[in-house]
Amino acid sequence: MCSLRRGSRSGEFSVGSRESGVGSRQTADGRRQLFTGLVQDLGSVVALTGADGGARLTVQTSLRDDIREGDSVMVNGVCLTAVGLEDGRFSADLSSETLERSALGDLSAGEQVNLELSLRPSDRLGGHIVQGHVDGVGTVESSQPDGSGRNVSFRAPAGLGRYIAEKGSIAVDGVSLTVAGLDGDVFEVALIPETLDRTNLTQAEPGRRVNLEVDVIAKYVERLVNRG
Repeated sequence: MCSLRRGSRSGEFSVGSRESGVGSRQTADGRRQLFTGLVQDLGSVVALTGADGGARLTVQTSLRDDIREGDSVMVNGVCLTAVGLEDGRFSADLSSETLERSALGDLSAGEQVNLELSLRPSDRLGGHIVQGHVDGVGTVESSQPDGSGRNVSFRAPAGLGRYIAEKGSIAVDGVSLTVAGLDGDVFEVALIPETLDRTNLTQAEPGRRVNLEVDVIAKYVERLVNRG
């Protein structure tokens, strides 16, 4: 889980929220960091080592010069706090809860990960609002070529499907995607060549576990309806 740290990049964009969860990060004044689901770099896992009941993840990335100690970095859809900065790489500490409730524990050295730095006020919101808060771990059901792209189906954990809507948005391993089809807890997305080139979803083969974050608006709508 993202811990609270000082030294975040100046100008990070955040909003107030009372929700919490794996990967969610709030600043000292209760604001949460935001992302867009547009991957900025494909990082490479240097190491994932156990430490004090959790783990430390080290990632090589071309974004290193834009990362300072304590910055928020979304790794495969999970908001983490950058520590242990070195040339071309950063580390992040993973709690036991983060390992239990996300797929980050599946990572191994050399594997590619989707990286995004937190949104700044001057940045465009090109994807959709993503918090880096994993709602559940899904699995790849199928992956089929479709011209120069691919159609990939994912199975969401039980109960999460009610927040997923056809033509709506969902983040899969931190990538903002549009739901092309929906059947219960199974949803399908169409991956265009640009997405395949810039993300690790080329590795989305049947059985692979992925981090899922549903559109936060759906959760707020449900809350308002239930209150009514």
